[in-house]
This record gives sequence, C-alpha cells and structure tokens, in this order.
Amino acid sequence: MGHDLVVLGGGPGGYAAAFRAAAHGLDVALVERDAVGGTCLHRGCIPSKALLHVAEVLGEVERAEVLGLRLRFDGIDADDLGAFRDGVVAKLHKGLAGLVAKRTTPYRGTGRIVEADGGVAVEVTDDGGGTEVVTGRHVVVATGSRPRTLPGIEVDGERVQTSDEALFAAPPRSAVIVGGGAIGMEFASMWRPMGAEVTVVEALDRVLPLEDADVSRTLQRSLGRRGVEILTSARLQSVEPDGDGVRVEVTVDGDTRVLNVERALIATGRAPVTDEVGLESFDVLDEGGFVRTDAWGATGVPGLWAVGDITAGPALAHAAFAEGFAVADRIAGRPHAQPVDHIHTPRVIYSHPEVASVGLTEAQARERYGDDAVAVTTSSLHGNAKGIIANSDGFVKVVHAAGAPPVGSPGDGGAVLGVHIIGPHATDLIGEATLATSWEAVPAELAAITHAHPTLYEALGEAFQSAAGLPFHGA
Repeated sequence: MGHDLVVLGGGPGGYAAAFRAAAHGLDVALVERDAVGGTCLHRGCIPSKALLHVAEVLGEVERAEVLGLRLRFDGIDADDLGAFRDGVVAKLHKGLAGLVAKRTTPYRGTGRIVEADGGVAVEVTDDGGGTEVVTGRHVVVATGSRPRTLPGIEVDGERVQTSDEALFAAPPRSAVIVGGGAIGMEFASMWRPMGAEVTVVEALDRVLPLEDADVSRTLQRSLGRRGVEILTSARLQSVEPDGDGVRVEVTVDGDTRVLNVERALIATGRAPVTDEVGLESFDVLDEGGFVRTDAWGATGVPGLWAVGDITAGPALAHAAFAEGFAVADRIAGRPHAQPVDHIHTPRVIYSHPEVASVGLTEAQARERYGDDAVAVTTSSLHGNAKGIIANSDGFVKVVHAAGAPPVGSPGDGGAVLGVHIIGPHATDLIGEATLATSWEAVPAELAAITHAHPTLYEALGEAFQSAAGLPFHGA
C-alpha cells in the first residue's frame, strides 16, 4: 500500500486529518482538485468574515457622532473592498499550501473512491485527463458541501445567487434573503450597513431556529431596529428574474406580498458533496446524501472514513477539524483517543450582534431532564461597561441543572448544561463556556474564577455567580 492514509478533500476536515496523521508519523497523501482550504477559506468563513468586519466598521461610523467624532462617509469602493477580502484569503492560503507541501504528498486532480486490492483507494484524474490510483491503508473522504438550493428556483449567479456568488459581487442596493439561519443572518448583518434594503424570508416562526429561543428573539429585534425586515412563518411562492432585478412573491399570514429587489440570496443551508466521488458504489450514503459513520467517522467499509460536512454533524469548520483529529488519532492507534461529542462543539454566528452557544438550549434541557430539574440564569450586557460602550444588545444565558444554592464547592448546585451568548465578540467569549460544558463544571466552580474588569467576558462570571446563588450586580 502506497501510503498509510489517503485524504480526499483539502478543506478543514481533510487537512486536519492529514496534518494530525502526519504529526503521528504516518505517511499521508492529500488529493484536492482545487485550492486547498475548501469552502471555508475560499467561499465561506474567511471571505464572509472579512466583509462582516467592514460592515462592523461601517456600523461604528454610523454612530460616530455619538462618540464625539465628526466623520464623513463617501461610499464603498467595490474594487478595494474585493481586494481587502481577497488579500485576507490569499495570505491564509499561502500559509496553508506551504504546510500541505511540507507535511503530505499532494495530488492535484479530481478524486474518486474505487476498489483496489480488496480495499479502497482514490483514483485521481488530472486536468489533462490522465489518471492515477493513489493507495493507502486508510482513506478519509472530506469532500465538503455546496449551497443548498430550492426546487423551482433557478440560480443564475447574478440576480439570484447563493453565498458562493454573493460573497464576490458588489453589495446590492436591495435584496431578499431566503432563509433565516446562520448564513442569512450574516448576510443581513453585512449588507444592511453597506446601504442595502434587506428583507429576510424565513419559513419557520423565528430566525436561527436551532439556537435558543431567547437569543433568536433578541437578534430579530436588534436587526429590525437596524432596518432589516424579517418575515417569519413565511411561505415562498416564487423567485423570478424581472428586468434588471428580481420579483419575489411570498405569503405571510395568508396575505401575498410582492418584493421587487435587485438581488435574491438563497440561504437555505448546505448539501453534502457525495454525488460525484464514487461513494454510491459502497452503500454508505443515507437518503439525504450524507455518509453514514459511527462516532469515530468510520463507515461500514473497512478502511473508509468520512469527516466534515458530508457527515450528519454540524456543518462548521471547527467541527470538521475536531472530526479530522479524531479519525487520525484512531487510525494511528493513540491510546487516549476520544470520538467527538458535538454537544460540546461551539456554534458561532457572525451576525450583528454576534451569537454563540454550546451545549443544550433551554428547550432541549427541559425536554431531556424535565422542567423541575432545569434552571436558567441570565446576565444582561446592558449593565456591562464594555457592552454599554459598544451600544449592543445582548446577554449571557446559562442553562444548568437545578439544585440548592451552593457554598462554593464542586458538587453543590447543578452542572452547566448549556451557555448562550448574544452580543459583541460572542464568538470569542464562548471559549470559556465550552470548557464549562466539556468538563461538566458546576456554577460554584466557575463563580470562583476571577474575571477581569471591565471586560465583556465578566458577564459570564456574573451569570455563573448568579447561577451559584451568589449574585453580584444582578438579581
């Protein structure tokens, strides 16, 4: 067998598995048909966060007068905006490509899983049509995902777009965003400060339906105050190009509305890329096209593994990192290797304000343990010094097991089951909460940790103090 491990796909899950396996001393091949880094680096996480940073700066410019600044905003230069976005991506790609060349044997081409010598291998077809079969003791498939579209809606890439196209086009003057999940909320937060009139159409009764309901309501109110119109429990009837724009027809509360906008963004999630890599021949796909695996990422085919967006776990780059690490540890036979428990995978949304969470929502905790066994404690950012300076809505919500007020020792009170944050830098603040849920910490332990003042993260400390029955500023 040519290699210890062959990885198909150079996105986060793929290169995480490759780099961790190489760190264990394994011989690794990495097959990628495009630039390494995957959707996250080139068409998702990184370019979108670069543009969201610009939107955040614009938001500060809008309130400059309140800060005592006399600023003048002369508009957006689309070329310079694109150069900033692309420069961030290029810098990261250069570093990643260097690591791939150093730590793996890279193969450039389109890979396909095939049978070879009683096992599995990757057949690689290069741009010239030549083929080569790359073999190894193990094969990890990490081919990622693509934007999910809706039946009957034609995406032309200009007037009707997915995130793939929208990230590389000039900001629209007006837009309808179909979908109120993470992608939709990030684009609404990006485009509105850039001057777009934005309407979000969501089929369910609230945006961010997978997040805690209190967080969803707060984000919806906050975006509404910024001029984003959000239509929930809305039924999309049609999206049709109309002249230089788009005609969107939607039904809300039995009434039909017609929205004429410059652009429509279809932000209805992502679909696994498993329909063109040979997996259909191995009976490892479920009805949704996802690869069936065990907790370790192993399929039912010996030597064949899968990580990242092609599995049923969360479609997050850091979730793919964790899965890639776990697979490589397992393949290398590390004695203390552990499978990934995604209940402790932080969920992050770069809306304005930001949203981050880990563990169970309040509804999930009550469903699992019963109402009497669950308690909730909230610490508002309205009384937090840095929150006031940032003029942001937000709070920290701790979901924990109910118990008698503790005296400060582990075992008193209940374990932290989930933490939900909305506010400035929530995606950074979630780190401490991830430790809390992963280590099954109790509020009393966390309340004993000294949090710097004035900081945003001291809101976590105040929430844990209140949950421990030792409130400081809060009730």
